[in-house]
Amino acid sequence: MEMPKSAAVFLAVVAALVAQAAGDWNHGSATFYGGSDASGTMGGACGYGNTYTAGYGTNTAALSGVLFNNGASCGQCYAVTCDHQSEPRWCRRGASVTVTATNSCPPNWALPSDNGGWCNPPRAHFDMAQPAWEKIGIYQAGYIPVLYQRVSCVRQGGVRFSIAGSSYYLLVLISNVAGSGSVGSAWVKGPATSRVPMTRNWGANWQALAGLAGQALTFGVTSSGGQTIVFQNVVPANWQFGRSFVSNLQFSY
Repeated sequence: MEMPKSAAVFLAVVAALVAQAAGDWNHGSATFYGGSDASGTMGGACGYGNTYTAGYGTNTAALSGVLFNNGASCGQCYAVTCDHQSEPRWCRRGASVTVTATNSCPPNWALPSDNGGWCNPPRAHFDMAQPAWEKIGIYQAGYIPVLYQRVSCVRQGGVRFSIAGSSYYLLVLISNVAGSGSVGSAWVKGPATSRVPMTRNWGANWQALAGLAGQALTFGVTSSGGQTIVFQNVVPANWQFGRSFVSNLQFSY
């Protein structure tokens, strides 16, 4: 028998309160940007470009510095719900949304942290794509207090490698990462080279100072959750800069 809607809402609220009491939820705040279709959220400090085609859709968010962590959080997922106890007028009670970190929300030192400078440290703030924000808040509010927790990411298909750089410099965007959602470390090698350690250049872009053109590329990637996967020859020898390659492997944590 189908559960009455009122009962389902009540149980969702109780579950959120129980989780909060157990210490699983953190307090933060949220605003929105990018328009009703989230078209204004494209690009961003993680480097994913078009979040529609990158597989992240409109459930995305720019994180304040304390959460963004200089790009280390790119791709991570967060469950966010409006804090109904703090602001009952503007919350969609019992609703929650899972967003992916795709951008950074910079501080605004011209405004106080409690009145417009929402991303000023040490605030934990989500500037969410408008469609995602409206799943938990009433549009007219513009700003709501939230409860959030990091959760496992679910992705369609395998990890994606997008190649840029030059003859002696490789820049790789590693995206569509499931599980922990973000990359902790990586290396690359070709059949004529040893493993070359990669370092984070910016956002989700990783660099290797090596000439690897004309070689099939194997990547070893360790997620921030500690899982390591070797993507053997995921990029064929005839690769060109500006192309992306999708693996058939995916992270679970």
